[in-house]
Amino acid sequence: MENEITRMPSIGEKAPSFEAVTTQGKIKFPEDYKGKWSILFSHPADFTPVCTSEFMTFGSMAQEFEDLNCQLVGLSIDGLYSHIAWLRTIKEKIEYKGMKNVEIMFPLIEDISMNVANTYGMVQPGESTTQAVRAVFFVDPKGIIRTILYYPLSLGRNFQEIKRIVIGLQTADNFGVALPADWQPGDDVIVPTAGSCGTAKDRMEDKTGEMTCYDWFFCTKKLSKEAVESKLGK
Repeated sequence: MENEITRMPSIGEKAPSFEAVTTQGKIKFPEDYKGKWSILFSHPADFTPVCTSEFMTFGSMAQEFEDLNCQLVGLSIDGLYSHIAWLRTIKEKIEYKGMKNVEIMFPLIEDISMNVANTYGMVQPGESTTQAVRAVFFVDPKGIIRTILYYPLSLGRNFQEIKRIVIGLQTADNFGVALPADWQPGDDVIVPTAGSCGTAKDRMEDKTGEMTCYDWFFCTKKLSKEAVESKLGK
């Protein structure tokens, strides 16, 4: 069926594999990025203002994501030549919020067939049947989808939050902890529940001074910013 909408992949599943032509050559996702984190994100269309502001932001932050061992991969339902012309326009003509001469070096997928967009549930008919919404898929080094964000066409993404998610996922994996609301590196982290870390009584009667327990199910401990940063990108 033409433009058939398929079920969106879920957190904890393998990222669906595909091959695509991009502004940086052909790629196979997620296989080409095995051992790295990756962010696959869609935008509605080239030569549009919200998308331009987003690409300038992503381009300006690209090294920050590279330092986290994280590869950016963009997508829209546009052709390769449209992508190239748009990215050239961004670099040569657009200055926004102090950003200028922004060169986009990460791959931008051509998806005029809508195959990838439909596979990843990026086309939301209630929003548009011809454009992808602003989807963000966070994929870990094993090719597993770990977080999914969706934004409508009219709302630009929060890129500091996107970066925080990568840092948070790596921290949770590296230290075997959970992270509370609004967590930032250096904040207290949540100790795993009693079922996986001793009994409730053990937690409440902790004598090490390492934990603060608000009740049997909610205990936190210190984790320094330096400790977090020492393992980022790994």
